Amino acid sequence: MKRLIFVALCLWTAIPLQGQVKEEIFESFKLQERRNVKYYIPENYNPERKYPLVVVLDAEYLFDQVVATSKFYSRFQGTPETLIVGIGQSENDLRWEDCAFEETSGLPADKGKNFFEFIGLEIVPYMVSAYNVAPFQMFVGYDITANFGNYYLFKEKSIFNAFISIAPYLAPEMESRVPARVADLDQTLFYHLIVPGEQSAQTTQLNAALQQQDREGFHYFFDRYEGANEVSVATYGIGKAWDRTFDIFKPISPDEYREKVLASEEPVFEYLRKKYETIETLFGFSKPVELNDVMAIYAGCRKKDDFESLKPLSDLCKREFPETMLGFYFEGEYYEQLGEPKKALRTFEKAFGMKEIDFLTKDMALEKMDALKADFGFN
Repeated sequence: MKRLIFVALCLWTAIPLQGQVKEEIFESFKLQERRNVKYYIPENYNPERKYPLVVVLDAEYLFDQVVATSKFYSRFQGTPETLIVGIGQSENDLRWEDCAFEETSGLPADKGKNFFEFIGLEIVPYMVSAYNVAPFQMFVGYDITANFGNYYLFKEKSIFNAFISIAPYLAPEMESRVPARVADLDQTLFYHLIVPGEQSAQTTQLNAALQQQDREGFHYFFDRYEGANEVSVATYGIGKAWDRTFDIFKPISPDEYREKVLASEEPVFEYLRKKYETIETLFGFSKPVELNDVMAIYAGCRKKDDFESLKPLSDLCKREFPETMLGFYFEGEYYEQLGEPKKALRTFEKAFGMKEIDFLTKDMALEKMDALKADFGFN
């Protein structure tokens, strides 16, 4: 029955995908065979930038969906562009050989051991050598291939930081072994368990155990789609899992502004500093500061009367937007609130001489200058 469902999935998703996708035959020393492998490289790939890596099993079914999700979220939601590698497994039911496990121990059996090393010692290192891969890596699998991803948790350190496990066909004792491992691993992990309306007792037990994990750095998400079946559940779940994994990377949204920026008891600028610090720590590369986020923090400063935060915000803007009036305008407001009108006037004059940006105009700087001159009698 599982094989019939998988064939249906492949037919259902056989839609051509345009873009930077290439397919090649990979000569595997570990497997002693040739394998079909697909690669997605972002259209504007820059070797000077780092990119998270996503490894997708069941590529005939999942690869196009994952690529489409990555492209959509990076373009419209501000998530990072990713490198994606998909391993073909449908031919001759290879997926069942690749991901075979022993019925007694639940661990990889026969070819499964070699397939484990094929991914960890051949596919991932190849991508790292060919492209500028970030330390953050994701695994995506479906039913038996989803189960296979769990084996990487049994290493001293998992090579994957995020797992999208779709309708997993679990090996024996996985419902207890996976929670035990995520509790012991000293690294940040995202684990998404996605199931259709009907799920096995084993999956139910796994979810219950993972819900109990409260280790810092372990982010667990469970989604059950009542209207989905084993064919459609991946389409329901991949986008939501992607959104959650890269949530911190996205620009500050109205909800984030209200619920986090304004709700924080720390200085407003600290929220921005910690957000970008977390991004660099988690993904292994820095993100250029977005104008959207600067404006959100500026609005927060004014809303909370936290004018002390305007100084570090202005310093940041001078570095990130050096040709614009942004940094000097914010600094002028800082001195204005500090009660230093002469410094404020000189700073607004500097802002007036620079490029306008977003809502800030030369007229606004001029109004500030005129008001200071009128109030304090400056020439």
